Amino acid sequence: MGERLPLGGVVSVRVVVRTVSELCITVGMLIVLFVVYVLFWTGVKADTAMDDQIAMLQDQWARGPVATGSPAPGPSAAAGPDEPEGPGRTGPYRDGKPFAVMYVPRLGSSWHKPVLEGTRTGTLKKGLGHYAHTARLGERGNFAVAGHRRTYGDPFKDFPRLRPGDAVVLTDGTTWFTYRVDSKPYRTTPRDTAVVDPVPRKSGYTRPGRYLTLTTCEPEWGHSHRLIVWAHLDGTQPVEAGKPEALRR
Repeated sequence: MGERLPLGGVVSVRVVVRTVSELCITVGMLIVLFVVYVLFWTGVKADTAMDDQIAMLQDQWARGPVATGSPAPGPSAAAGPDEPEGPGRTGPYRDGKPFAVMYVPRLGSSWHKPVLEGTRTGTLKKGLGHYAHTARLGERGNFAVAGHRRTYGDPFKDFPRLRPGDAVVLTDGTTWFTYRVDSKPYRTTPRDTAVVDPVPRKSGYTRPGRYLTLTTCEPEWGHSHRLIVWAHLDGTQPVEAGKPEALRR
């Protein structure tokens, strides 16, 4: 006959098993709570933050036109024959503060997000971020904007759906700017900073113009790569003239 474990030994094994089980349950609950936080709570907080940024802009715009900065580009920066002229410059962008709202019909009829100055972590929790060293909205050069693919409201979750010809519309409260996408999403690495150059080499553009670059993370739940889309300024119109055609369809 086999030897029996002493009673104390049996109790010790049961204590170990129960302790391990309780630890597994606790760890499992923590993982579930973390997933809920990432998938749900950060989204709730981001949506609230983005709504607050847009409300702040609308309140600012309702109080009167934005203070004018330097004048519109002079003859040395005149637009080409097939390129619309940009309007006069508004006041300077303030780090971490909103200055425009972006609409992308391809991403949904109700999709609209605030654009803030800078791409710091805290800034991107409240909306899209403008690369501070790139061109200003509507001006000659490359107006580059980054946004989260997932978490913090998932602003660019459907980024891969963008196609050539899609409209990207922005307003700064005085002017509507309609850009047209020229490329399918291009996959690259975070080290490829040339994608936001004034004339991005891999975009297919060959001369200076008024361009827009959108960037987000790739893969969907990672950040080892980036997805890039390039667009050109297709037209502008005063806010008083009503919404542009791209938003009336």
